Amino acid sequence: MKKSLLFFLPTAAIFAQDAAPSSQSGISQTLIMIGVALVFFYFILWRPEQKRRKAAEQMRSSLKKGDRVTAMGIIGKVDRVLEQTLVLKMIDGTKIEVLKAAVTDVQPASEEEKSQASE
Repeated sequence: MKKSLLFFLPTAAIFAQDAAPSSQSGISQTLIMIGVALVFFYFILWRPEQKRRKAAEQMRSSLKKGDRVTAMGIIGKVDRVLEQTLVLKMIDGTKIEVLKAAVTDVQPASEEEKSQASE
């Protein structure tokens, strides 16, 4: 039994020496993986979100009287555009004030609606 144990000890020591990575290659692999992760987060997550946010801001800044908007599930026509808010006219004639940031969808007014809104 002792003979077989002595046979395995030298081979285990050889494998242990070969398995130890050098510190230089470990650091470069780590930096490469961090770089790949940063590129992934930029192109997959951050850049599309930035484009979506810019498009939504442009949509909200182009609001004008007569546009039909959806804000937090509330649908109405723009009656007045203020600095940070909108006054929406509901179907029954009531008016409510909502934040511009809450607007999720804008349907531009048709030509006949624009002429009625300006009157």
